[in-house]
Amino acid sequence: MSNTNIVADTDESFAKSAGKQLLIFALAAIVLVGSLMWGLQVLASMVGSSTEAAKAVDTEAQSITIAIREEPPQLNSALATDASSGFILGHVMEGLLRMSMDDQLEPAIAHSWEVTETHATFWLRDNAKWSDGEPITAQDFIFSWRTALLPENASEYAFLLYPIKNARAINEGSMSPDELGLSAPDDLTLVVELERPVAFFDKMVTFQTYLPIREDFYNATEGRFGADSWELLYSGPFMITSWVHGSSLLLERNPYYWDNERIHLNRINIGYITSDAGATLNFFKDDKIAYTTLLAENLTNALEQRWHIQREQDGTVFFIEFNHREGRVTENLNLRKAMQLVMDMEELVYKVTKLPGYIPGESLFPGWLQGVNDKFRKEYPAPQLRLNREKALEHLELAKQELGVDEIPEIVLLSGDNPISNIQSEWVQAVLKTELGIDLKIDKQIFKQRLAKMTAGDFDLVLAGWGPDYDDPLTFGDLFASWNLNNRGRYASDEMDVLIARAQESVDPRERMEAFAAIQQLAFDDVVLLPMYERGVTFVVHDQLKDVKRRVIGPEIDFTNAYVVDEDS
Repeated sequence: MSNTNIVADTDESFAKSAGKQLLIFALAAIVLVGSLMWGLQVLASMVGSSTEAAKAVDTEAQSITIAIREEPPQLNSALATDASSGFILGHVMEGLLRMSMDDQLEPAIAHSWEVTETHATFWLRDNAKWSDGEPITAQDFIFSWRTALLPENASEYAFLLYPIKNARAINEGSMSPDELGLSAPDDLTLVVELERPVAFFDKMVTFQTYLPIREDFYNATEGRFGADSWELLYSGPFMITSWVHGSSLLLERNPYYWDNERIHLNRINIGYITSDAGATLNFFKDDKIAYTTLLAENLTNALEQRWHIQREQDGTVFFIEFNHREGRVTENLNLRKAMQLVMDMEELVYKVTKLPGYIPGESLFPGWLQGVNDKFRKEYPAPQLRLNREKALEHLELAKQELGVDEIPEIVLLSGDNPISNIQSEWVQAVLKTELGIDLKIDKQIFKQRLAKMTAGDFDLVLAGWGPDYDDPLTFGDLFASWNLNNRGRYASDEMDVLIARAQESVDPRERMEAFAAIQQLAFDDVVLLPMYERGVTFVVHDQLKDVKRRVIGPEIDFTNAYVVDEDS
C-alpha cells in the first residue's frame, strides 16, 4: 500500500523542517485513519469469508463456498497464463464469444459475427456494460489486444493475436500498435483484418487474451491492473468484492452484467486456497465446501463416504519439458534419447500416480482432438516408443563423449510443491538414477515461483502441462514454435517452424492434419518433450449444487450457470 511511502515521506520532511509539523500531523492523521479503515475492511472481509466458508451451500442466499489450489498470480488478462488466473477470469470477465453448456460456440458481448478469408466482424450488444455501468465498446477490445502485443509487456500469449494483420510485427517491435488490423466503424462494430485466412478465428476469441480492457481504467491503475480486486474492471457475471491474498476471494454478482437472467448464484466464496488434498476432502466432508477434486490418497476415503463420484478428462497433457538452451546438458539430443528410452509412462500412471481417468502419455496432441473425419490420433497414431535400456546406455555414452564429460553432471528437475508433483518427481529421480546412473536434484517450488523459474529458464527438466486455449489442434501444435514464449525450454527448429506455419496458413483440413502429424513425429524424433499422461479428473459435487460444468476449453470448472436447490429437492 502507498501508506508506507506517505509516512516515510512525512517523517523525512519532519526531520528537514520543523515548520512543516502541522502539515505532517495532518497527513499522518489521514494515513492513520485510512489505514484503520482499510484494516477494518480487510478484517471484515476475512470474518465474512470464514463465516461463509463454514457453509458449503446456502439455498436462500444462492451462495456457495469452494476451495482453489493456488492463488492467481495476477488477473491482467493481457498477461495471465496460468489455470488459476484463467478460472477467476472465466467468472468475472466475458469476451466477444463464449462456450455454451454443450461446448458449442455462442454469442456473448457480441450478439453476432462473421468470419471470411480476409476479415472477421463482430457486432456488439448495446446493453453490454462494465461493472461501473459504462458501456463496453469495440474500442475496449482494440485497446486490450494492442496492449497484449506491446513488446515491453512481454505477454507470453501475444502470439495468439498473430492471426490479426501486423500483430506479429507489432509484437516484435517493428511496427506501431496503431497499425494493428483493427477498426471500429462505430462503438458497437469491431472489424478485424486477418493476416491470413483463419477458419477458426472465432474459436480463438473465447480465450482470455482476447478479453476487453478499458483504457482509462487501465491507465488509472498505474501498472497494477489486475493485481487486486479494486484494480480490475469487470465485464462478466461476477465481480471480486474481496481478495485477501493467500487466503480467500469473494465473487459477487455484477449488477451491470448484460445476461444476468442466466445467472442464479449471488455469491461464490473462495474460502480456502490450498493444494492439500486431505484438507479439501475434510472441508467437503464437514460441509464447508461444495466441490472438490479427489486424489489417490483420498479416493478410498471418498468411496467409504458413498459420495456420488464423477470422472472426466480435462483435456490437458502433462509432460517433462527439457531446457534446450545453449550450455544446458539437456540441449544434447543423445542425452534426451537416453531418458526417453527408460521412462515407462504406464508405470508412472498405473503404479505411481494411481488416479482414475489418467491415461499414459504418447503425444503432444491429446486423444480428444478432432482430425478430418475422426479423432486426430486415430487418423494419425502417435509414434510408438519401445523401452530399451541397452539402447539408452548407448545414447548416454554418446552424450558423454559429445559433452566431454566422464559422468553426466547433476541435473535439476523443477516441479510444483504438491502431492502429485512430489511423487512424480521422485519417480523420475529414481528412474534416472537406477537406469542411467544420473543424479537428479528436485527443485520444488510454490506455483507462482515455479512459473517464474520456467519463464527464466532456471531448470534442466520441468514437470509441465498444457491445456487447450481454443478448439483446434493448433493450440497444442504451435507450443514448440521458436517464437512462442510458452516454449519455456526454448526449443528452436526451422523444420518445426515451417510445419507450424503450414498448419496455421492452410484452410484445407487434410493438409493441416498432415502438418500436425509431422509435428507429432518431429517432437518424438527430436525428443522435444517426454509425454507423461493425459489428465483425468475425479471429483465430487454437493448434492444441492446443480449445473456445475467441467470444461476442456475455458476455465476447468465453470460455476456461471450453477444454482443451489433445497435439500429435499
